[in-house]
Amino acid sequence: MRNTQETESGAPVPGTAPARFDTKVAVLLRDDLATWQRLNVTAFLVSGLGTAAPEVIGEPYEDADATAYLPMLRQPVLVFEGAGETVAAAHARALSRSLTTAVFTADLFGTGNDRDNRAAVRAVGRDALDLVGLAVYGPRNAVDKVLKGARMHP
Repeated sequence: MRNTQETESGAPVPGTAPARFDTKVAVLLRDDLATWQRLNVTAFLVSGLGTAAPEVIGEPYEDADATAYLPMLRQPVLVFEGAGETVAAAHARALSRSLTTAVFTADLFGTGNDRDNRAAVRAVGRDALDLVGLAVYGPRNAVDKVLKGARMHP
């Protein structure tokens, strides 16, 4: 599926080229998660981006009948996977680069609310977190370096 309009010569019509962002939003998931866990973790991880980095949120949507819908992230979210060691290394690199980072630990699968989620993360030191996923946002090249060793989610 193309996301640009083309002239008969195949050149992009001016003003229709896809946006190229200087920033990147990426989620890295541990590769041993069940499908439902991957979806749940991804949703939780990206949910906080708009409050920490409001520039990632686009404009509200509206259909042809003027029904209003919530705004969404203005750029794609790339989802990667890797072994636990890859996730831990990416976490350390994201923090060392001061990137906007969200974490999801294995303990959060056993909690049922935000208060208990925060308490579960707070109870464990940074280097001992049992990370099953993380989201990072920042300059494209910095995020690429953080994700070293990870592969695109199938």
